[in-house]
Amino acid sequence: MVLIEESYNVGKYRCRIIYNSVPGLPIVFLHGYSFTSDVWRDIGVLDKLEEEKIPFIAIDMPYGARSICSPHTRSVDENLFVLKEIYRGVFGSLKPLIVGASLGGYIALRYALEKPVAGLFLIAPAHALEKELVKKYRSLSVPTIIIWGSRDRIVKREEMEKLSQLLEAKLLIYDKAGHPAYLDYPDKFINDLLSFHKALKLE
Repeated sequence: MVLIEESYNVGKYRCRIIYNSVPGLPIVFLHGYSFTSDVWRDIGVLDKLEEEKIPFIAIDMPYGARSICSPHTRSVDENLFVLKEIYRGVFGSLKPLIVGASLGGYIALRYALEKPVAGLFLIAPAHALEKELVKKYRSLSVPTIIIWGSRDRIVKREEMEKLSQLLEAKLLIYDKAGHPAYLDYPDKFINDLLSFHKALKLE
């Protein structure tokens, strides 16, 4: 199968995107700081989604240390701008399911506090208990799953348990998995994502 891969210009940014534009509830993939969108292709989730005829977009974000996007920036506002504009340009006003890993999970949460989303699928989101965010979570009512690997040395289990309570989310523990838990259990990750996506409504 051939996924569409191209550069997308938005403002001063030029970022690589990998996508499948077909009818349905779109999934947005936000990689972690040390990764690029290739990680989603490497674990087989993008091929599986294309096979299942599920729309998606994986974006190389400006915050990534190795992302195919220039210029790079850690600015939250700038990363949200890039995410909003690229998503709107590809999928319009459809509510997305956002998959966010680590720093990508943080950006996913920030996006969901500003724009409507169909669901959140977060893998050990970083900085998720910042005071300013915690205050806003009470206004967020979105189906959410949080994944945490039991060998994660970056994000603590207690943090994810507290976040799951604040968001009324389901917490899935991947036993003996590291911070990027999807790398240790790619098949389980794909199955969990597909099951969650199937349960959500397209709006």
